[in-house]
Amino acid sequence: MRVVMKLHPVILPLTTEEQCLRGRARLQAQSRRAREALARSCEASGVRLGPLEKGDRNIPLPFHGTFWSLSHKPRYVAAVVGPAPIGIDIEEITPRTEGLLDYIAGKAEWALADRLWETFFRFWTAKEAVLKAIGVGLAHLTKARIHAILDNDNLIVDYASRLWHVRHFRFQNHIVSLTHDGHEIAWNFVLEPHALDDPVPVPPQPQA
Repeated sequence: MRVVMKLHPVILPLTTEEQCLRGRARLQAQSRRAREALARSCEASGVRLGPLEKGDRNIPLPFHGTFWSLSHKPRYVAAVVGPAPIGIDIEEITPRTEGLLDYIAGKAEWALADRLWETFFRFWTAKEAVLKAIGVGLAHLTKARIHAILDNDNLIVDYASRLWHVRHFRFQNHIVSLTHDGHEIAWNFVLEPHALDDPVPVPPQPQA
């Protein structure tokens, strides 16, 4: 039986100091913020945060029957938990090399929408969110297809003999894509600087 659960994806900014970090220090800061966002998603969803372990092929393993997904970029992170395999991805909408337009989508897919960078990142994040839900890497990106565009905030991705519903959230030149399987979504966009200073439980980590 399908579990009905409202999804609470959380988006957090990195501090100015964290954004100025480089290399490993920046990645650690992004990872820490993403885990904070995940803890907030758990709290909003009424579930207990568990160990963030990964299995074969680096696939996130559910804790206490709860599935989870993280995404981070230089300025923002996003995270979500859900009752079924779930994927979230965030990207800044900024022009790239023209060749990527045809890499991310074929002619039939581009026929569904204008060839714009906003559309490119809409397609890109939607496909990556689906791949995260399945637990496969970006090597499978070209195997996922945009099946239909429902409206400005919803589309369907065809991958692994299944149609995946994806919802978008846009803010400050960024776009977030979330697989949702028909669940109601309550976006949590935290911008207040003081909110980042609140103590957030750190999930137990797997032993080396």
